[in-house]
Amino acid sequence: MQTLTGRFFVFSLAILLSHLAAGSTLALNVPILPLDQVHTGMRGVAYTVFQGTRPEPMEVEVLGVLRNVNGPKGDIILVRLHGTKPEYTGVVAGMSGSPVYFDHKLAGALAFRIGEFSKEPIAGVTPIEEMLEISELDAARPSTIQPAAARTESPVKKTAAPDVAAYGQGSTDELKPIATPLVFNGFSQDSFQRFAPQFAAAGIVPVMGVGSFSESKQPEAVEPGSSISAALVRGDMSIAATCTVTYVDADHLLACGHPLMQFGAVDLPMYKAKVLATLPSPANAFKIINTTEPVGAFTEDRHTGIMGVFGKEPQMIPVTLRIHGTSHPKEFHYEVLNNGKITPVAMMATVFSALQGVNEYGEDTTYRMEGKIKVNSYPDVRLKDMFAPVDGGQPTGVLIALSMGESFSRIFDNSYEVPTIRGVDLDFDLVHERRAAKLESARTDVSEARPGDEVQVEAVLRPYRGERIVRRIPVRVPTSTPKGPLRILVSDADTLDHMSRGSMFLGRQMDLGSTITVLNRAHANDQLYVSLLEANPEAMVQDKVMPTLPLSVMNVMEGMRGTQDMVVFGESSVNEAATPLDYVVSGAQVISLTIK
Repeated sequence: MQTLTGRFFVFSLAILLSHLAAGSTLALNVPILPLDQVHTGMRGVAYTVFQGTRPEPMEVEVLGVLRNVNGPKGDIILVRLHGTKPEYTGVVAGMSGSPVYFDHKLAGALAFRIGEFSKEPIAGVTPIEEMLEISELDAARPSTIQPAAARTESPVKKTAAPDVAAYGQGSTDELKPIATPLVFNGFSQDSFQRFAPQFAAAGIVPVMGVGSFSESKQPEAVEPGSSISAALVRGDMSIAATCTVTYVDADHLLACGHPLMQFGAVDLPMYKAKVLATLPSPANAFKIINTTEPVGAFTEDRHTGIMGVFGKEPQMIPVTLRIHGTSHPKEFHYEVLNNGKITPVAMMATVFSALQGVNEYGEDTTYRMEGKIKVNSYPDVRLKDMFAPVDGGQPTGVLIALSMGESFSRIFDNSYEVPTIRGVDLDFDLVHERRAAKLESARTDVSEARPGDEVQVEAVLRPYRGERIVRRIPVRVPTSTPKGPLRILVSDADTLDHMSRGSMFLGRQMDLGSTITVLNRAHANDQLYVSLLEANPEAMVQDKVMPTLPLSVMNVMEGMRGTQDMVVFGESSVNEAATPLDYVVSGAQVISLTIK
């Protein structure tokens, strides 16, 4: 496969003729200008779109070359922009990637700005030589994209909504990448504020751009200086990041001059874009973008820019989300990118926005959720839970988003296999009341029992409003239970999962099949559980449970504990019973019983 440098000369004449026929002012049959030929005082031209689709020229003056400011051997050409528009708008978010030419030679891409409140349009240029290295990486890439690993901690932090303006800001005089506007289409300001920290933690600086995602035809050809968009979500909701094209040949383009997320190999839809307006601001000038026609996929997201391939169809995750129980049932269809860091956050943000967008959304709304995540070659991940508001806690929509993010993070968080997610199907049934109940008390009908006896557990629950609920749950003592104390745990699903099966995720790497098995064992939160806990250790190897292990067996298995293949619990769950309740149950109590 030829490198982009070779392709530049092979296709330049054909591209030049096509652009001249279209009336373009650019001449693309120009050589590359090496960095060692750049010197202070040189004057040239850069191209970007201020409105519409046609790139406009800006005069560029070299102030000097900054060595090692973009990492080791990461040199930057420092320039000042001249002209009526750049001097009025300053360095604009979305301008990164704008090609810079000296003596009709391509030198690089505008990629950096000085701080937040610079009065002059001073920018940093990534040398084109470093951007052209991306094509060599693309030629050597594996056939299968390895999604970035998910974080092991919860993707949603239970904190108040942050000050979004603080993200992406550092000292006012530092050299930093020109922001890439993220246009959140179909999202409320509340959605953006709640999930901006998670997008930032995943590597995307959240800049709330203005615009839309129309997927309409755009006849103008993509050329250096054109606006280009990468879609993270597309469909009934969309998230797109837009920057500027630096280089084009018949098959590829280079853009941005800095990474979007620096995830290496990626698979992101690539779209043409139209600039509706450029808004000046001393703090955050930006372009209003309309993302239009799909033209391929971005395949590389590297330190010095991003690379796109024309005509390539990206592999996205299709999502269908339905909301029932409203006066006008809703159905949403969209796709999210397949990436271990971004997919969980994108799923959280889209689900929250869909639920919040119905008229019936409110403080006392309860949701029943049922759905599945389809994973190639494995059983579906089953999603079934109930969500109700919590006093002083997160809104119900955020609780649902947290649950979705956790499921996706677990699927991606394994070092054994790349998950191929074929689709997500979700149904939400909306109930117009707060259906939550707390465990108030629990007791047994006896204080002593023998192996094989049936014990009646009586539990009293207090609903959010209404009369107390009394449930009697029979549970049988196993015939193998030894004499002595036996603990009875009466609890909600969360307590039971965290005390036993849920702990297996902590500090462990499981294969994908085991992860899905454990996710599908999760207890439903609209039931009350009674568990018998025996004072003998229990071990879990991958998704296999070995209860009531004798001390001799534990000594033999002790060597496995350091490999993270085994988790040991101090007690064994020897029996379990449950009673269904059409409420989100919370609370736990422990009862002691003596086995004779």
